[in-house]
Amino acid sequence: MNVLILNAGSSSLKFQIIATDPERMARRADERLCRGEVESFGESAQFSFQAGDGAKHKATASLHDIQGALDYVLRFLFSEQSGLEAVRSTADIHAVGHRVVHGGEHFHDSALIDDAVLHGIDLCVTLAPLHNPVNLQGIRAAQELFGTNTPQVAVFDTSFHQTLPEYAYLYAIPYRYYEEQRIRRYGFHGTSHRYVASRYRELRGLALEQTNIITLHLGNGCSAAAIKAGKAVDTSMGMTPLEGLVMGTRSGDLDPAVVSQIAEIEGISAAEVERLLNGQSGLLGLSGITNDMRELRASGSKEARRAIAVFCYRARKYIGSYLAAMGGADAVVFTGGIGENSPEVRASICEGMEWAGVMIDAARNQETIGREGVISADGSKLLAYAIPTNEELLIARDTVRVILGRPRPS
Repeated sequence: MNVLILNAGSSSLKFQIIATDPERMARRADERLCRGEVESFGESAQFSFQAGDGAKHKATASLHDIQGALDYVLRFLFSEQSGLEAVRSTADIHAVGHRVVHGGEHFHDSALIDDAVLHGIDLCVTLAPLHNPVNLQGIRAAQELFGTNTPQVAVFDTSFHQTLPEYAYLYAIPYRYYEEQRIRRYGFHGTSHRYVASRYRELRGLALEQTNIITLHLGNGCSAAAIKAGKAVDTSMGMTPLEGLVMGTRSGDLDPAVVSQIAEIEGISAAEVERLLNGQSGLLGLSGITNDMRELRASGSKEARRAIAVFCYRARKYIGSYLAAMGGADAVVFTGGIGENSPEVRASICEGMEWAGVMIDAARNQETIGREGVISADGSKLLAYAIPTNEELLIARDTVRVILGRPRPS
């Protein structure tokens, strides 16, 4: 089954086609046929495409919205220029899987898209005003271009975290705000946390109920998740992706009074402060240099060292707090661009955590870049792994599973 995966943003459209089915999943023989992106909608939108592991194709086009971008992508896919023998028309795309940021309390699992699901996604727009509207645009554009014969599935960033207990997701504010407005912790990066938890389980030959781990998705966006008996019991991001770990441009945790203090100092609104906390803070704000961890490590300046130290300290604190909340864990799993590719950051995060049973093997850690593997030393009671995430593959597999009416695998 050829599954088109779409990730619609406010000014971009990312896509992949993955060939998968239950038999391929069982053999881990899923195949990515292509991937690409349309960036910077406008008169000179940037289009990039790669079939398999082949050469990258780049072009510019006048593409102003998701509908136009998807139409352009499909016309290219079906042309001789794409080099895709397996995809020549819409009939060769058997299903479409959509990344949807916020499912609120409506969606505990991925869902086959119909009018009721569209309505549920729309109800969550107030919780994710920057993301859900464009996710809906992507779905409607695909419905327009593929018609009703091609099934489409929504895969939610938030659904994996819907197993959090009430005491973990409630904020200590007047309860009516939860009752009336559903203000609570939702968590994000759920597809990534679920994928690496599943892959960890496969690597160790464990059952779902034996999976007790802390996962750290570290990239430009960062989040931690406490996973007990295979289910999320806590996560660092909150009602929005702003809470939690230090990120590329997001502040993560801070005293709420900071918002009014900055607003008063700068003479700006709370909404403008929120934009500052999302776009000018984190590694970028602390260093004044960049939000890119690679550039910060290469810099070696005191400003860069300061930003990295805060980043690693915050992650270490979350590991410790989750060990307490879970009553211990069996492993810490690193993923995301930084988690997969920066042995130095992984080592720094775990520094001084011998009390918790984790001991990093320096050689293993340095050798494990961009691939999966154990990075802890023999005899470490708390294991450490690096596992590259693959959210698109999880979306493709979920799309097939939902279409076939199968439950989330245990």
